[in-house]
Amino acid sequence: MQHTPRPLRLLVLTHSYWPEHSPPQRRWSSLTRYLVPAGWDVSFLAPAPRFHGTAEAAPEGPGWGRARGPLGETIHRVPYLSRAHGRLGKLADQLFTAAASAVRGLSTGPFDVILVTAPSLPLMVAGWLLARLKGVPFVVEMRDAWPNLAEDANLVRHGGKSLINRVVEHVQDHADLVVTVTEGFARTLRERGVRNVTTVRNGVVLERTPRLLPPPPSRERLEVLYLGNHGESQRLEHLVEAAALVGDGMRLTLVGQGSRKPALEELAARLDAPVRFLPPEYGRAVFERYAESDTVVVSLRDDWKSFEDTIPSKTYEALSVGRHITAIVRGEAARVLAAAGEGDVVEGRPADIARLWRGLIADRTRLRQRSSGRAWVAAHADYPDLAARYDGVLRDVLAGRPVHAQPAATVPGTAHRMSPAGDIRGRSRGSAPEHRKMGDHHAA
Repeated sequence: MQHTPRPLRLLVLTHSYWPEHSPPQRRWSSLTRYLVPAGWDVSFLAPAPRFHGTAEAAPEGPGWGRARGPLGETIHRVPYLSRAHGRLGKLADQLFTAAASAVRGLSTGPFDVILVTAPSLPLMVAGWLLARLKGVPFVVEMRDAWPNLAEDANLVRHGGKSLINRVVEHVQDHADLVVTVTEGFARTLRERGVRNVTTVRNGVVLERTPRLLPPPPSRERLEVLYLGNHGESQRLEHLVEAAALVGDGMRLTLVGQGSRKPALEELAARLDAPVRFLPPEYGRAVFERYAESDTVVVSLRDDWKSFEDTIPSKTYEALSVGRHITAIVRGEAARVLAAAGEGDVVEGRPADIARLWRGLIADRTRLRQRSSGRAWVAAHADYPDLAARYDGVLRDVLAGRPVHAQPAATVPGTAHRMSPAGDIRGRSRGSAPEHRKMGDHHAA
């Protein structure tokens, strides 16, 4: 009788997962959709849902429970300390949930690989300790450029900076594999001497992402949309100031939540800027918001050097839906947009942003996008391909093989890709579905 191999067991430590909507949830729900049928038994260790940012009306409870996710994954819960937005409150909560995760992880059964998705520094340490105690390979996924970002943001002062650097670098140096979401940060880590580094970028599930009809050729005002976090990293006050400079010829819609939102609302009121603030939105509502917009903003502040190696995850979605992009980015994000042939990259000063928007108002033909952005995503950032890449590198780690530095998803030509049904098939890189109507999309 033929022996059927058991699934490979992967435990992912994260600070947020389903039913919450968050960057790690969106990334890992998309990856899990394809890893499970490829032979992985995926489990998550995450804090209990925190009401806000969730689609479901009721939480699962205070923590320490276990649930089955919508993709067949197992979710082990730990309690959280608070919902604070401030730096000290976030740090205290991260310390608490990391300690709880280390304790909870000891009783979750055997695993073949333990992976932690950062930027939570305490969780990185908890994942590393847990992997060592269980004697299994440890993978750390750096979704932000730590520890460089901590220095740019002045998260610590005096001796704390060197301590954070030493702890983060120790975990990175002793991981069996470090996964980055940009090639630039992978290169930075290799130059620092980290041995085993590869890139699996963020992306979209393209078949669930509609290509929208172009905006109308004439309109009484320019509709500008920003979707995402309202924090220090985005410096959205420059958008508000630019909108005030343009005036009634436009409307800026800011959708989301974050620590800077109250200050942004106060600034908009003081400047009498044409700005609309909306709470976070998910699923079909996101694409309806894209459909009513003329240009979508992708923004990162330009005075933090670590952001040269950062690409906002919404970049790939904006390229896929076929909307003009107002890109206030530099470094690798700017190079991606240049390669995709879409959008306008602009300096972050309010006057420069306002100048671009006035130009779009004067010539709306600039808003009509080609298909090159969606084609670029099909070639480089479609989650079936990214999951196939992750599947391969995790199996290499298990087998003790070196992981190739060059991401498979950046090589032109034909690539293997996964489907939700688990089959592997070849696909020409230029092909991509186009949807003229709203698709059934979930933020997962």
